Amino acid sequence: VPFTNVLFAGLWKHIDSYLLAAMAIDRYVAICNPFHYVTVMNHRRCLLLLAFSIAFPCLHSLLYVLLVNRLTFCASNVIHHFFCDVNPVLKLACSSTFVNEVVAMTEGLASVVAPFACIIISYLRILIAVLSIPSAAGKRKAFSTCSSHLTVVTLFYGSISYVYFQPLSSYTVKDRIATIIYTVLTSMLNPLIYTFRN
Repeated sequence: VPFTNVLFAGLWKHIDSYLLAAMAIDRYVAICNPFHYVTVMNHRRCLLLLAFSIAFPCLHSLLYVLLVNRLTFCASNVIHHFFCDVNPVLKLACSSTFVNEVVAMTEGLASVVAPFACIIISYLRILIAVLSIPSAAGKRKAFSTCSSHLTVVTLFYGSISYVYFQPLSSYTVKDRIATIIYTVLTSMLNPLIYTFRN
């Protein structure tokens, strides 16, 4: 099993998740506290958000690699997937994958649900703030600021939830397509989607 592929497959997925959460926080501060934006989202705080968005996923991916490293593989070495993601690699193992599955599910949920919860909370607070704006033009401007980010969040988390919130045994071709959506298509469409915000 190419462990570097397992490492980077998990790394990019988690980095995207945390960066989307950091962007939601940025949108929240820009809309709810526009006069304090420069002081709240200063250079140091932005660097801390970026460092956390990279360091924490590195630990997640390293954990996945260490867990996969303890498995034995004896049968086919063909991974029926586009890259060495955790679930397809676990399907190839001869030894018990129970510990790997439990850790991957709980830790994976925590690393995806925590940023998603941050995004939801940020956007709920944005929605409350936008609904209190008296002018229709102000509401439109606030919603247009968030629409591109919400599109990417929907693509990313929609495809991830489709792939990972199901039993390991039911991994199909549709799951591979959904995986392409959250790994390749979301990243590829980011520049295009974010140009539509204005």
